[in-house]
Amino acid sequence: MKKVLKVSAAALVLFTIAVVSYGAYGYFDAISKADDLRARADALIADNLGAKSLGESRYRQLLLVQDPQFETHGGVDITTPGAGITTISQSLAKRVGFDEFTPGIRKIRQIGYAFGLERELSKQQIMALWLDTVEMGRGPDGWVTGFHRMSEAAFGARPQAIDEEQYLSLLAVLIAPSRYRIGSTDEALSERVRRIRRLVSGGCAPLDNSDVWFAGCS
Repeated sequence: MKKVLKVSAAALVLFTIAVVSYGAYGYFDAISKADDLRARADALIADNLGAKSLGESRYRQLLLVQDPQFETHGGVDITTPGAGITTISQSLAKRVGFDEFTPGIRKIRQIGYAFGLERELSKQQIMALWLDTVEMGRGPDGWVTGFHRMSEAAFGARPQAIDEEQYLSLLAVLIAPSRYRIGSTDEALSERVRRIRRLVSGGCAPLDNSDVWFAGCS
């Protein structure tokens, strides 16, 4: 029995070391790429494609839907209602830190990479890169990557200039870009927009951390 316990303990230690090492690999990878990412982010901000381009009110709406504690967490948030398990920093890590991301064990490296981003980049820089790389689904002329690009493709103007319904539809597709189609008759998209409208107006709240579909606002 003691031998079995020793083997189990050793296996647990080895597993823990492997997990920490894989996370550290992502962390140091992000640090090694920080200069290039920082320069890329600063160029976007200079072109008015960062958070400030949305306007303060719409930026706050985006955070409320996507990552409520973005400005205060260090890359991970597993407690805030509606936040889910993937922060904006982790979402960015998935796109700039992997040639191809698949769920599972790579989540560990993704989290480590997010920690590295949080250490080396400002929140404004992380947000600018996220806005530029986020998948937005199908627009009038095909698949669109980038929050501002989808706004211009679907509505002919940047996010700050479109109407409220249009802006909320941009927020709505973020959770599942392949599921919704902006600019079409999409009852599922209309329902999610309705829930988000209630959320950002203060009329409801998510049930818990996992309530990313806003059942608390149905």
